[in-house]
Amino acid sequence: MVKVFSVSEHLGRGISEVQVCHKFQLLPYLILGVICEDSGKNLSRIPTDLLPNVTILSLKNNKITLKDNGKDILQRLTNLTELYLNENMITVLCNNSFYNLTKLIILDISNNLISIVHPAAFAGLNQLSVLNLSYNRITQLDSDVFSSLKSLRVLNLQNNFLKSFHIKSSFKLATITLAGNPWNCSCDLLDLQICLTASNVTMENENNTTCTFPKTKEKLSIRAATIQLADCETEKASLETSITSNSAINRRSTLPLLGKSWTFLVGVLGFVLSTTFLIFTAIKCPTWYHYLISYSHRRLEENDPEITEQEFSADMNSFPAVSDTSNEDPIVIFEKTTEFEHGEDGFIEDKYIDSYITEES
Repeated sequence: MVKVFSVSEHLGRGISEVQVCHKFQLLPYLILGVICEDSGKNLSRIPTDLLPNVTILSLKNNKITLKDNGKDILQRLTNLTELYLNENMITVLCNNSFYNLTKLIILDISNNLISIVHPAAFAGLNQLSVLNLSYNRITQLDSDVFSSLKSLRVLNLQNNFLKSFHIKSSFKLATITLAGNPWNCSCDLLDLQICLTASNVTMENENNTTCTFPKTKEKLSIRAATIQLADCETEKASLETSITSNSAINRRSTLPLLGKSWTFLVGVLGFVLSTTFLIFTAIKCPTWYHYLISYSHRRLEENDPEITEQEFSADMNSFPAVSDTSNEDPIVIFEKTTEFEHGEDGFIEDKYIDSYITEES
């Protein structure tokens, strides 16, 4: 794309009235300055074909986020003096976002969705004089975020979500706009109040720059609201004591955690051991069951050890009484019982019974 401004549109700009911002076959005359207007074109990123001699770049009312290669493209535009990125979709200002723009004087990034501003977001902007961050979603700013802006004179933070703002005493501003923020007029705002009171800075729209918290100071100007230094020192000491006590409590609370961890470890170990025992039992049970179910009584063999007197008496009681026998008969019976043999029909052959039947007959 070629952008050419006619003489009638830019009177008084001299030879730089013919403005070129995109690459094309260069005109055969000197161009002292370049204004590039790419506003309202639904761009999602900064064009990559911008010439490095662009001095004023307007990309407002697009969908630029400064992600991807946005920062890299800006680094090449070292001759920029004015950059307008307002009304886009920027959410975060990362460190060194504008690092190489050492000639930049005006930076407008208002009306975006910025909620986070990294501490070194404006590093390298040594000549920056005007910074517009209004109508964003900024909730807090690091106290050093503007420390590198030695030439800054106009700062606009209107309509954000700031409750406090720690400003350095070396910050030399001419104009500041802080209206439309939910300021908390407590000790956290004391540094800003002292700076506003001690310096000659002009606070734009001061009547609408009022306290939101606490309720007792609501609608009071943040410059006029009473914040006692002694109360802040007491509050600071109380806060430090609270932090110390909380640290001690946290250290003590770690001890039960260790005990609980050991209890948990022992519980896990017990569970593992019990599970292992159950598994082992389940494996071995069939074998033990087999041994038990297969057990059966068997008669004594000749080579078996002699039975005790009790076992012998029990065996004798199991035989039926036989009349007309002598006292030596039981001994004979015992001796005969050791010679019992299984017949082929599965019955035990008792030779004594056979001889007894023969005698009766």
